[in-house]
Amino acid sequence: MSAPVEFAVWAPVPERVRVQVDGAVHDMRRDEHGWWRAEVEAGPDADYGFLLGDDDTPRPDPRARRQPAGVHGLSRRFDPSSYAWGDGAWTGRPLAGGVVYEMHVGTFTPEGTLDSAIDRLGHLVDLGVDFVELLPVNTFDGTHNWGYDGVLWYAVQESYGGPAAYQRFVDACHQRGLGVIQDVVYNHLGPSGNYLPLFMPIFSEGGANTWGESVNLSGPDSDEVRRYILDNALMWLRDMHVDGLRLDAVHALVDERATHVLEEMAREVEALSVAVRRPLTLIAESDLNDPRLVTPRVAGGTGIDAQWSDDLHHALHATLTGEGQGYYRDFAEAGLGGVAKTLTGAFFHDGSWSSFRRRHHGRPVDTARLPGWKFLGYLQDHDQIGNRAVGDRISATLSPGLLAVGATLVLTSPFTPMLFMGEEWGAATPWQFFTSHTDPDIGRATAEGRKSEFAGHGWDADEVPDPQDPETFRRSKIDWSEPEREPHARLLEVHRTLLALRRAHPELADADLSAVEVGWDEDDRVLVVHRGSLRVVANLSGEEQEVDLDRTATGVLFATSGEPALDGTTVTLPAESAAVLTT
Repeated sequence: MSAPVEFAVWAPVPERVRVQVDGAVHDMRRDEHGWWRAEVEAGPDADYGFLLGDDDTPRPDPRARRQPAGVHGLSRRFDPSSYAWGDGAWTGRPLAGGVVYEMHVGTFTPEGTLDSAIDRLGHLVDLGVDFVELLPVNTFDGTHNWGYDGVLWYAVQESYGGPAAYQRFVDACHQRGLGVIQDVVYNHLGPSGNYLPLFMPIFSEGGANTWGESVNLSGPDSDEVRRYILDNALMWLRDMHVDGLRLDAVHALVDERATHVLEEMAREVEALSVAVRRPLTLIAESDLNDPRLVTPRVAGGTGIDAQWSDDLHHALHATLTGEGQGYYRDFAEAGLGGVAKTLTGAFFHDGSWSSFRRRHHGRPVDTARLPGWKFLGYLQDHDQIGNRAVGDRISATLSPGLLAVGATLVLTSPFTPMLFMGEEWGAATPWQFFTSHTDPDIGRATAEGRKSEFAGHGWDADEVPDPQDPETFRRSKIDWSEPEREPHARLLEVHRTLLALRRAHPELADADLSAVEVGWDEDDRVLVVHRGSLRVVANLSGEEQEVDLDRTATGVLFATSGEPALDGTTVTLPAESAAVLTT
């Protein structure tokens, strides 16, 4: 049933804007701020687009909620308030004390949809995680994408099920006691289907980042560009009932204003949290190693709640695998001492020399003021797998024993632990960089650029998967039959047991970084982490090791393999194993 609807778009670039609604074209009026408006009779599912200047090709709405025909097609109206939510009893969940599970919708299930993912939520509940973190779901070109080529930030990818399926997914998570964190990308736009520059000065006049032109956060006409970002953040949290946002690569957000856009976002999200009466969390990915990012605004910080800790990943990865190329070099040279430094101080590069950057990098964390839960710790994540030449997981390199050791160190750490889908059972499937750009030139350039990049690092170009090959995408889907057989079943039980221990023993979730002590022996490859009265002991060597403790061990809460032998202040651990001991 049609009714008068106001169509509006901020488009200061063109001199003329018309709106096409269900095939009929209507003139729009411009105000002094560059907003164009027109009142048109339209149904709740009307298809529409904007004609810019003298161009008769309708372009998608920059704030479109649905793109049923893809990024090049017409937008479709969608009313998020029409959904009947069933999560009235959900009061939210703070990040502190929680465990995050990173999921890519397209490769989490064979179907690759939000509705099919609902059927697997029981696995996550049984596993013991608290939050599902979805890789970006906003609309991209094609049918499948690794997640970071989106161009329409307000619309949910149609091949995932669109916005209605998204609401069903969040609702289902809440009814099962799971919070939802949405990964969002505000630092760049994908290479295909980005029509925003035709509407607005979305990019700054100078400067660029790793992915191209920088978003215009502080140049001329940047007020509405910032509003475009802030309104998007609030949309996920308010309209879609999401509990938090993961902000991609915030170091690439070039903002020269006195109040950084992240501080502005933190303030507005805090206000929304009060209004909806549930915790709302902002988690940043930052390469800066600057603790001011997660310092509260009242203490002079930006006010972001938490950030990813790549340094812990790098230290564990280099130590467990022996890799020492590129940014792993400093961590490999530091060995177990690097692991100890990150477990106690979050950052390895805290003002120290970074050989990869060829300069000093970072700033120390005041462990007396900032709790460990403000840093997400992980053994794997989508970047550290998908950005490898062949998308190989760490399970392709490590033995089941060392995978269990790595899991023990992460899941008993003072940080907020995060798992990447399938990691809990040591998935044998890779997670490769994949795209499905419909423009053959962009597709070819993406594939050639990928092969050239890794060839420059010594890889055989023929070994690097073609991201445009549909088989690259299919290979990356996790295999749900694996958890039913060894060695995957055992590793899954290790993760379940560790997560249960973390809930049962507050000392294992204690976020006081100043209370964490770590001892290690580089020659014997053993590490001892003090967690209150508990001791987490890890043997990374291929031989049985006798480890001296600072006090008498009274029992074994958990062991990854075998039965550690206790003898006063000494424990003997099997090769490639870890244990949690009482003292």
